[in-house]
Amino acid sequence: MNILEYSKIFVAGGSGFLGSRVVLGLKERGIGCISASKSSGVDFRDLRSLNEFFERERPDAMVNCAAYVGGIQFGMKHEGEIFFNNTLINTNLIECSRVHGVRKIVTPIANCSYPNVSDKILTESGWWDGPLHPSVMVYGFVKKATWMQTYAYNRQYGMNFTNFIVPNMYGPGDHFDEERSHALGALIMKIVRAKARNEKNVVVWGSGAPVRDWLYVDDCVEAIVRSLDITTSPDPINIGQGSGVSIKELAEKIKSAVGYGGELAYDKSKPDGAPYKVMDITRLRGLLKWAPPTPLDDGIRKTVAWYYSNVAARGV
Repeated sequence: MNILEYSKIFVAGGSGFLGSRVVLGLKERGIGCISASKSSGVDFRDLRSLNEFFERERPDAMVNCAAYVGGIQFGMKHEGEIFFNNTLINTNLIECSRVHGVRKIVTPIANCSYPNVSDKILTESGWWDGPLHPSVMVYGFVKKATWMQTYAYNRQYGMNFTNFIVPNMYGPGDHFDEERSHALGALIMKIVRAKARNEKNVVVWGSGAPVRDWLYVDDCVEAIVRSLDITTSPDPINIGQGSGVSIKELAEKIKSAVGYGGELAYDKSKPDGAPYKVMDITRLRGLLKWAPPTPLDDGIRKTVAWYYSNVAARGV
């Protein structure tokens, strides 16, 4: 169906990084939406109260951006909480959608759910081909379980799901925190701070060798909005640039964008995570007739500018 035919799209986790940009993107297109999250008083872990929310609001589509997650350090410190909270959040959201007749659900799934590989591009057909990296195994497994629920509900109830496998995202509104940030957000925060304090070096976690595919957040929003117009199977769909850069290259790009003249020091005592996560986007191109357009250098410049205006300006 056409996206304009939805009377109300529910963005779960609409106060978070991706969710807030999805809400903005829908509103800019004149599409009716509502958002909710734990911070707004709706606890997705509580099935009874969540059912009451669905009964009251009656959405006919949902974008599930809700997650309890952080960077690699956060993930390794809070594995039990990550498993418990995300299992309840996703299970309840999908079950309430079934009970209340939601016609379409779009779910971003982190690409840490892919097997741990050293140098092979990640294709959807290989999603089940091996164990996950230990540093992200718990969160990745829970996201795989969410996919399995969509698979089961599609088969039994005929529900319409689109499941995007997404790489690390970045952009305006990102988390800028030592523990909760992914590498790009954490590096911007550290390098901007170091420049402001005239520090001679910035410590980067790990060796700098891991290669990652980075996705500008508004490109992810565009894919989500486009997918609301089509019917897909629950089969995973990679979304990303289809190419990667190392953490070291990324840090140098951020250093250049900030105009920082100090040195980057790599703390090899810290974990690297999986060595290589770059995804093939052939399936995405075929289904949406589109691919993410924002080059990494442009996205970094936009994110640095946003950080200066919205975070550094407040002295955070």
